[in-house]
Amino acid sequence: MNNKSIFELILEGEINSDIIYENGYVFAINDINPVAKVHILIIPKKKIESINFIEEEDTKYLAQMFLTAKLLAKKYGISNSGYRLIVNTNENAGQTVFHIHMHLIGGEKLKNI
Repeated sequence: MNNKSIFELILEGEINSDIIYENGYVFAINDINPVAKVHILIIPKKKIESINFIEEEDTKYLAQMFLTAKLLAKKYGISNSGYRLIVNTNENAGQTVFHIHMHLIGGEKLKNI
């Protein structure tokens, strides 16, 4: 049985997906089911199941997720108009892949939550 997440399989090239950004800590791909004009997933290269499993040594990955969101928001022209960052934690919040990831969503007026 393979315990690798879909994100690990993408990173290793076992599943084809266009990586739109990558550095030593994170990579980013377009969401396959976008909810807005811009919907990018920012994923740490280290598998962390959810926020509940973050350890002190993981802070560099988390910081890189936010810095990457800032960079990609500018690259995709949504930094001034606005964007939303979402990290779902566990099933009731909608987490379907148990490898922490951040949704960068924008490019249009989003509903208030």
